Amino acid sequence: MSLSYIIRRVLGTIPLLFGISLILFAIIHFAPGGPLDVYADNPSVSKEALEQIAKAYGLDQPVHVQYVLWLKSMVIGDWGYSIRTGRPVLTDIVERLPPTLELGGLALVVSLLLAVPLGVLGAVRRGTKVDGTVTIASFIGISTPVFWLALLLQLAFSVWLGWLPSAGYQSIGNGSFLDRLSHIVLPASVLSLATIASWSRFIRAGMADVLNQDYIRTAYAKGQTSFGVIFFHALRNAMIPAVTVIAVDFGTVISGAVITETVFAWPGIGQLFMESMNGRDYPMLMGLMMMGSVGIIIANLVADLTYTALDPRIRYA
Repeated sequence: MSLSYIIRRVLGTIPLLFGISLILFAIIHFAPGGPLDVYADNPSVSKEALEQIAKAYGLDQPVHVQYVLWLKSMVIGDWGYSIRTGRPVLTDIVERLPPTLELGGLALVVSLLLAVPLGVLGAVRRGTKVDGTVTIASFIGISTPVFWLALLLQLAFSVWLGWLPSAGYQSIGNGSFLDRLSHIVLPASVLSLATIASWSRFIRAGMADVLNQDYIRTAYAKGQTSFGVIFFHALRNAMIPAVTVIAVDFGTVISGAVITETVFAWPGIGQLFMESMNGRDYPMLMGLMMMGSVGIIIANLVADLTYTALDPRIRYA
């Protein structure tokens, strides 16, 4: 892959991000209600105070003027101030990002370590009971609602068995590695199960197609072992269709697993998004959604780079 291609891709994201920001800004500001509704029902907050708050955050300006002011600030690195907390948006995001990276990173690593062998196993043993079992388990994992699975695991492992804490990032007064590990097990499991189910299906489909190719039969005819043929010849090409799905899921999870973090009270980006949405915190919502958009765009660029590593025949001019 040439450097010029990467530069073109990066420059191409500028109009894309501009269009995304315009659509998101319009959706947020034209939705019913607003951030001042929280204070409107409070008799201790006067009309003059509401006007001052609106002026401080630029909410008294027309929507198009608000967008231009926000865009100018965003370009120079000023993401604005949270209406809910009064703190800089970027400061709040940076504080909440590490827990999300820990949770999402662990879930994605576990998913990759389990989805690949399950997908390969289903393709190699296709049509057998093993393949049927993996397929049924995958469909169950894909169709199970995340919030229901999270509540079920909390009920089983926290309430009935008492093995793991039900929520939180760490115990009060404790911050040891084992304590934080015990807190991350359940939310990471919830994130992993749905992802494993989806990825294993794509890997299985890719492997099933590759195993029927002539070069695989040639490799067997040359006396290579099944392990070598599967993992050094077939898997590399079979992963190409799955890379796109993995890249999109990677960007989405890292941007914040909203439902999982909310159910498990995990203090990450996902929970911050829910808090900001409930409070109609316009600057925070725009900052979070733009960060998520950038994450997904970067993940897709990494996917393109991965294609060339998996298949040397793929070249981008």
